[in-house]
Amino acid sequence: MLETDRLILRRWTEADVDPFAAINADPKVMEYFPAPLSEEQTRQMIGRIEDGFQTNGFGLYAAELKETAEMIGFIGCSIPNFEAPFMPCIEIGWRLGSAYWGKGLAPEGALAVLADMFSRPDIEEIVSFTASLNKKSMSVMKKIGMSSDARDNFFHPKLPKDNPLSPHVLYRLKKQ
Repeated sequence: MLETDRLILRRWTEADVDPFAAINADPKVMEYFPAPLSEEQTRQMIGRIEDGFQTNGFGLYAAELKETAEMIGFIGCSIPNFEAPFMPCIEIGWRLGSAYWGKGLAPEGALAVLADMFSRPDIEEIVSFTASLNKKSMSVMKKIGMSSDARDNFFHPKLPKDNPLSPHVLYRLKKQ
């Protein structure tokens, strides 16, 4: 578990399924993903996230507002499951309900995750990537100190190259 001024980042519980399924079903939240997710797909995703904690010792934390104990999405790290020139890597990512955008919660949680990850001796770099259309996510990447190089941009291998979501940007942050 990690804690910030406004967030608790914790492992997942059964009570998280419904609020996370609502987030994953929101077309606004899922605008830069191929499709919204069903409740069953959300359950499967939570299962994969929990498996990642068991396998890697880190994962995508359920993000909870301290003030209300409301689960608002996830913030954390994972190991992507596709081939790309920058693999293997550890990716930091976030997905918050749209009601929580623009409040600085994603950078706040991401900075806590980065501090935890970089306190581990074997982790030297964290990456993040998103569809090149996703300016909001890129803004978070910049706010947490990540930088990009156009030479690292790539087409997501799980999408057809002519899909508007296929062009992706890669941001990096090295341990300091």
